[in-house]
Amino acid sequence: MNRHVTAFILSAGLGERLRPITNHIPKPLLPILGRPVLELILEKVLSFTNTIGINLHHKKGLIAEYINNSPFKDRANIFYEEPILGTGGALKNAEALLSKGSFLVHNGDILSDIDLKRLIEFHKSTKNMATLAVHECPQFNSLEIDGNGFLINVLSFPRKWESRKFGGKDMDSCFRRNDSTRKAFTGIAVYEPEFLKFLPLGVSSVVDAWLRAKDAGYKIGTMDVSGCYWTDIGTPSAYAAAVVNALRVSGETIYIHPDAECGDVEMDGYAAIEKGSTFPRVKSLRNCIILPVLPPHPGPLPQGERELKEISPPLTGGDKGEGEGFSFENCILCQDRKIDLDESEMLGFPKGESPLIGVGGSDRKYYRRRKNKQSEVFVRYAQNDADFRRHIEFTKFFRKHNIPVPELMEVDYENRTAVFEDLGDISLYSWCKCKQGKRQIEEMYRKILHILLELHTTATDRASECPMLQERVFDYEHARWETDYFMKEFAVGVKSFKIKDTTELKDEFHKLAKRVDFFPKAIIHRDFQSQNIMVKKGVPRLIDYQGARMGLPAYDVASILWDPYARLENSARETLLDFYIQQMNKKSGGKFKEADFIEFLKVCRLQRHMQALGAYGFLSSKKGKKYFLKHIPEGLKLLKEDILPVKAEYPTLFELISNLKV
Repeated sequence: MNRHVTAFILSAGLGERLRPITNHIPKPLLPILGRPVLELILEKVLSFTNTIGINLHHKKGLIAEYINNSPFKDRANIFYEEPILGTGGALKNAEALLSKGSFLVHNGDILSDIDLKRLIEFHKSTKNMATLAVHECPQFNSLEIDGNGFLINVLSFPRKWESRKFGGKDMDSCFRRNDSTRKAFTGIAVYEPEFLKFLPLGVSSVVDAWLRAKDAGYKIGTMDVSGCYWTDIGTPSAYAAAVVNALRVSGETIYIHPDAECGDVEMDGYAAIEKGSTFPRVKSLRNCIILPVLPPHPGPLPQGERELKEISPPLTGGDKGEGEGFSFENCILCQDRKIDLDESEMLGFPKGESPLIGVGGSDRKYYRRRKNKQSEVFVRYAQNDADFRRHIEFTKFFRKHNIPVPELMEVDYENRTAVFEDLGDISLYSWCKCKQGKRQIEEMYRKILHILLELHTTATDRASECPMLQERVFDYEHARWETDYFMKEFAVGVKSFKIKDTTELKDEFHKLAKRVDFFPKAIIHRDFQSQNIMVKKGVPRLIDYQGARMGLPAYDVASILWDPYARLENSARETLLDFYIQQMNKKSGGKFKEADFIEFLKVCRLQRHMQALGAYGFLSSKKGKKYFLKHIPEGLKLLKEDILPVKAEYPTLFELISNLKV
């Protein structure tokens, strides 16, 4: 990559379509899960350059303060504009910086996964004066491009006119040439310094300069990046959709800034609570973004925005009579401002269709839909997925014996679909993101351990009522499958670990599997971790239990108390482990052997974390769910802790785990 390419970020815009938010926060500083849009763009351009220009006008002091307190301050050249100069005038104003060589221009309100290095390389391979990154985006398709990818014209009429008829013809055909097509400009382009001569001093548009350069005989080329993720965050709906996309990409449903206090607010759907957010009167949120406080709006509020007191009736704020509370959904909140959003636009699904839900590792498709004013979850299984019948039969069995799983409302065996009660979107994993006191955490986990205790005792005593479950055993073969899975998908697949001689390691895996298979069996969930426990109105319920087996209760205990997704403090873990042991002593009628349980808990921790790391490797590399990679460091830290008490019994495994880098 040519290190002399300069990057220029257009950051002076007024953000009029985003008011009143931009009355307080300029677009480049709008947060996406705690990180300003400008920061995300800066990190992208720093992959190919150390020289950056940024123009500023609206809220210039705030943006300059951010830059000067950021790691980018020594590489950013700020160009203040008064008055605002437009997309062309901004480049002319920075001519001294941009005239040194090729330069890439990136709008400051664009988020994308466009490969900027590839764009620059493509531009360098041509003799273009400019190369525009373009894509198929019907509502913005205004560039007319010839068959060789060169700009012909820039059309200004709305795309919606194309569906109208003019003289018996589609109107677009009256303007489009036979060998041309229409594309949208992404707001990202690469230029040669000679382009600057087509820009006048003062206010101007870069679009006019494209046409002047073309008319002068220079090539204004394009590179089609259709299929890449791209969004312009210029409207509330587009900004909200970008936040939801960022949550999905990271495998999350909620983001809560570490400094934000969310108290007892109930959450559902997607939520992002940013730094500086305050919402003392809020009771519940669904599909909401909470931004820092905005100043009072002078004069009438813009369309689509109303004061809270106008749109929400007072709600009871809890059992202690703490005052009024409000419930909100599908909106952006800025304390005393509410900007309504269209749910389908925010979540990215067509109007009239049910939204796809879930960010876990399953290949099954879950959809939320409304029926008789109630929300329910529709699930579709692949024809060859054996978990379908297990899901149905295990649900019936568990509900019969008061294990809290969702109600089965409908089932279609032929089409392998079912409808379940909707337990919401907030898992224990998400619940833990909100600051909780030690007492609250332990109280929640006690409720969860009560479920586990019922599973390991009452339900187990009646396992014969569900032959499909009773016959599904976590035995030697399954234990060996898990350790092979760990080696293939994680040790070799992720860490590229080289094993010279596998004989001793296989012997130790054999010994470990024999111990796992030896202990008396009970019904276990088998994936009893925080993402498979939903929390609704403070009550935990189980999902993803179709993998349940007859196995070691200690495996479930290891899964929840040593969970890589939601790590407990050691003191809380010890307290909760003691609670489980005491309750098992009471419920088992003397059958529970505490010393044996403690001994087998050691090997179950080891077994469980190898399985989890294997899953993270498989899901990230084979299924393309890269967000599982972020859980690897914690899982590996736990595995390194697991092996220490048993390193004398498994010396080869100890050496392998010790050599895996976190």
